[in-house]
Amino acid sequence: MFVSYKWLQEYLPNLNQEAKALGEVISRTGIEVEDVFNYADGIKKVVVGHVVTCEQHPNAEKLHKLTVNVGEEELAEIVCGAPNVAVGQDVIVALPGARLPGGIKIKKAKLRGEVSNGMICALQELGIDGKVVPKAFVEGIYVFTEKQTPGTDVLELLGLNDPILELGITPNRSDALSMRGVAYEVGAITAEKPVLTVPEVTNVSTQQTADLLALNVENTVDTSYYSIAIAENVVIKESPLWLQGKLMKAGIRPHNNVVDITNYILLTYGQPLHAFDFDTLAGKDVSVRRAKADEAFTTLDSVERTLSEKNLVITSNDTPIAIAGIMGGLASEVTAKTTRVALETALFQPTVTRLSAKAVGIRSEASMRFEKGMDYFVAEQARQHALALLVELADATILAEPLTIDHREPFEVTLPLDVKRVNHVLGTAMTVTDVAEAFDRLQFETTHEGNVFMVTVPSRRPDISIEADLLEEVGRIYGYDNLPSTLPKGEATPGKLNYRQQKTREIRQLLEGNGFYQAITYGLETEAKAGYLALKETHLTKLAMPMSEEHSHLRTSLAAGLLDVVAYNVARRQSNVAFYEIARVFYGNETDRPTEEEHLAGAVTGLWESTPWQKIARPVDFFDVKGMIEAVVSTLGLVAPLRFEATKKAELHPGRAAAIYLGTEEVGYLGQLHPSEAARLDLPETYVFELNLQALLAADKVEKNYHEMPRFPASQRDIAVLVNNEVTNATLEDIIKENAGGLLKHIVLFDVFVNDKIGNDKKSMAYNLTYFDPSRTLTDEEVSASYDKIVVALEAIGAEIR
Repeated sequence: MFVSYKWLQEYLPNLNQEAKALGEVISRTGIEVEDVFNYADGIKKVVVGHVVTCEQHPNAEKLHKLTVNVGEEELAEIVCGAPNVAVGQDVIVALPGARLPGGIKIKKAKLRGEVSNGMICALQELGIDGKVVPKAFVEGIYVFTEKQTPGTDVLELLGLNDPILELGITPNRSDALSMRGVAYEVGAITAEKPVLTVPEVTNVSTQQTADLLALNVENTVDTSYYSIAIAENVVIKESPLWLQGKLMKAGIRPHNNVVDITNYILLTYGQPLHAFDFDTLAGKDVSVRRAKADEAFTTLDSVERTLSEKNLVITSNDTPIAIAGIMGGLASEVTAKTTRVALETALFQPTVTRLSAKAVGIRSEASMRFEKGMDYFVAEQARQHALALLVELADATILAEPLTIDHREPFEVTLPLDVKRVNHVLGTAMTVTDVAEAFDRLQFETTHEGNVFMVTVPSRRPDISIEADLLEEVGRIYGYDNLPSTLPKGEATPGKLNYRQQKTREIRQLLEGNGFYQAITYGLETEAKAGYLALKETHLTKLAMPMSEEHSHLRTSLAAGLLDVVAYNVARRQSNVAFYEIARVFYGNETDRPTEEEHLAGAVTGLWESTPWQKIARPVDFFDVKGMIEAVVSTLGLVAPLRFEATKKAELHPGRAAAIYLGTEEVGYLGQLHPSEAARLDLPETYVFELNLQALLAADKVEKNYHEMPRFPASQRDIAVLVNNEVTNATLEDIIKENAGGLLKHIVLFDVFVNDKIGNDKKSMAYNLTYFDPSRTLTDEEVSASYDKIVVALEAIGAEIR
């Protein structure tokens, strides 16, 4: 947003702060001023000249030899190459000694043998962007359309001696996309109330607008307000210099008086208007509706566009004449032949406008304001001001009673604010009077009882909706520089790891100390991999707009990613690999966000011990992984016992897979990858496990108790039993514990023997039993009695004591 300092002074007559200083103050109060510049900087001795004679240059076909009245006693002889120069024109002349932007100096010179005392200038040579120069003068010199006095300072005439503040408007401050909005802002900062007036409409006809038009709005949610007025006897001409200058300084190209008036109102109020050539409309029925699928429409830029139901259009007898809030149509453009104008004032729903603009690939000044939202209750003032200017600048006659359909919801935002709360949040010692003054400068209506204000937010500030917004307004008007600088209070505490972080670190150290490497895999998988080897059945969560199908679903297991890592390494001749990962999985449902759960998973293949000293290299087996899991869980010191029960999973070996339980709760699994799955992944014998780490960390912990070193010796016995193959170690240990009594402290399985001599369906399992009493030495009779009970219990299930 380019803001003219002189235009701002029209609303704030007492504003006399230097422009750069004002820009710094505005930036410190919340709206960034990206630049402050002045077109007049570096320009001097540029005046109005009147072309008296214009002859062909005797030595150059494309040059002209002119005599120009520049307000001095003698006419100036100037050579000019512009194609549009002619006798009788009032033009811009840079005199000898003049300076132009870019450090250009104008000197008396000879061009093809003829003396030239100066230069006839285009607007671009004064530093004005060619994009905003009137089309008639883009390729040549600028010609004043109104009679000017030779020798007049051009900078003053065009209003170029004017600082311009370039504001970087954030999306929440749409009120600053208008000069009146900026005037309110600067007025609040400088403690001056802006003078804002709306001219009365004169020359109103007795004829009613309804005599010529009928209006219909199909969806009042898309279009909450729509009004159309008619101006007759319009004279199309160039706008006066004051209007052209304001538009060009704001970055908008002047076209003609009618179009320029709509753009001037856009800049003044932030309210887009559109002018149609009334006589080009297809009929008297004007409607606002959604476009039909593949409906064709040619916009003002002469591009034929294909519309869809996303687009909101204005129609005349069902023929589109504009894309609502974005751009008008070429067929209804105001031209030099226009004598009657239909002026549209409307409010279109921001989301509809944004989607419509995106669909047709157009972003206009109007659409930007509709998208960001604006003051919905300034539309009538904007229309009235535009009609008054049509009378003043286009000699128009205005038809009575514009047609209007109004379904705007009242803007009623009233918020409480306690002065104590202000001081608590801002760290200030403001009084009720200080807060009242801040709201008065903002021109927010307030009432207060004691320390509590009730603040009525004006419709121009739709960004204010909660208490925090009011606190920000008070703080910035009070001045961020005035807020006290205080150090934080409170005692500094040393940083430390919480329980989860500490235990997770210990688990990482344990795994890495035993040869595992940490892997980090994608949280997104294909649909097939997302549920692979999941701990439980769940709904898969699919992304609405995945970057690829390879990463389209949130994973419910870590196993698939880890196995891919193992396969990647094995394919590169790394045959002995062990990886682990601690990360989250996502259990989805159809109605709410997925539930996140932290898991620990691992995958191992190859040798567990590779050619150790005086030992034989040994491949990893089920019990190595089981022991690793037991070691991990033991670091947590849990109350509930860890149990392994045989299970069947389609992806795991049917005889080498176990579900892992903590007490009665299933918290994981481990097993050998099924040979068919291993073959599919091109892997050798591979073991995989996954634990619900979140559940393990949340489980009850055993309190640590410290005891004296034992003074009395322990007593040990060995027992070997021959049992059927289906009898598990867990079953035998449970029987031993149940019958041994309180003196048995430890059970260790130290041998499993399988041989055809004892039978192919049999196995021998040997245990070491440790008995101990910290208060005395046990007798052989006590130990034997416990041992005998164990023997009886084992024989009762068919076990043979060896």
